[in-house]
Amino acid sequence: MADVSKKNRSSARYYRKRVDLFLLIDKIKLWPSRKGILHGIKYMEKKGDTAVIITHCNERFIIRNSRNSRAARWLRNKIYHDVCKKCAIPDWKLEKYSATKFKRKYGSDLSGQSEKENT
Repeated sequence: MADVSKKNRSSARYYRKRVDLFLLIDKIKLWPSRKGILHGIKYMEKKGDTAVIITHCNERFIIRNSRNSRAARWLRNKIYHDVCKKCAIPDWKLEKYSATKFKRKYGSDLSGQSEKENT
């Protein structure tokens, strides 16, 4: 029985490749910095087409909503060099992130996320 529950935890999650960056960040709660360090997101405040991200290590990033940005590509392709030690991202979250797959014509477009937030 224990093997079955472990198998379900590491099952792949599918998201659309061209999903809105803010929706993707809200769902994944991870941010790759320019140096390639993966941070955990504590808080995200949206202001129109930009947002302010506060990480668990109290770093502050101002980002733009772009599907073609470096961060969007790095999140989709899972490119990072190291994990922030101050953010203390748990192993289960990294495993869940590594099992996530992005497909162009299959997967959640995260449109249900924005509807839930508006109500």
